[in-house]
Amino acid sequence: MSANGQETEVKFYVRDLKRIELRLLELKAQLIQPRVHEVNYRFDFPDGSLRRDFKVLRLRNDTEAKFTFKGPSEEREGGVMSRQEIEFTVGDFESAKHFLELLGYVPVVFYEKFRTTFEIKDAQIMLDELPYGTFVEIEGENIHTLSEVANLLDLSWNEMVKAGYHALFDRVAEKFKLKSADLSFKALESVHITADDLSIKPADL
Repeated sequence: MSANGQETEVKFYVRDLKRIELRLLELKAQLIQPRVHEVNYRFDFPDGSLRRDFKVLRLRNDTEAKFTFKGPSEEREGGVMSRQEIEFTVGDFESAKHFLELLGYVPVVFYEKFRTTFEIKDAQIMLDELPYGTFVEIEGENIHTLSEVANLLDLSWNEMVKAGYHALFDRVAEKFKLKSADLSFKALESVHITADDLSIKPADL
């Protein structure tokens, strides 16, 4: 499977992810991926040049292993972020990781989450459980669709989160004396991080 094109999405921090899921079921959204555990490695050159250029090279493992490249984000109308994305499935996660290392890339971030994916009105809705909070991502072809789905889910458009998950974690890693490269459930099991710590607000008011 491959996906080559533009990724256009909005992200919201929410307090009650279960309520969002129940709302999706009320709307008869299609469940396209039941809750699954994701393991992700973000790679870069030793000099950090990919991150400096706002590019992402990721290896993910959930129901299958995938390579993903993301180009720099561009802000579109309504504050929605869009970026080039190329993603394809690989046969073996560990072999793919070793392959990147042999090419000179190094793993710079490890992060994990649980994700449930629904589809409605030509948009995908991802319900994400991270070690520091719960989020809703809506991905679609155009801003109108994203706005319509956010409205159906009673999410405040003005509270969209424009930072990526690791960028959010960077905001609190130093405060809580955490390793910014380790965004795992184990590393954060004894830490309580609030929306205020992340400098964001819940969208499910």
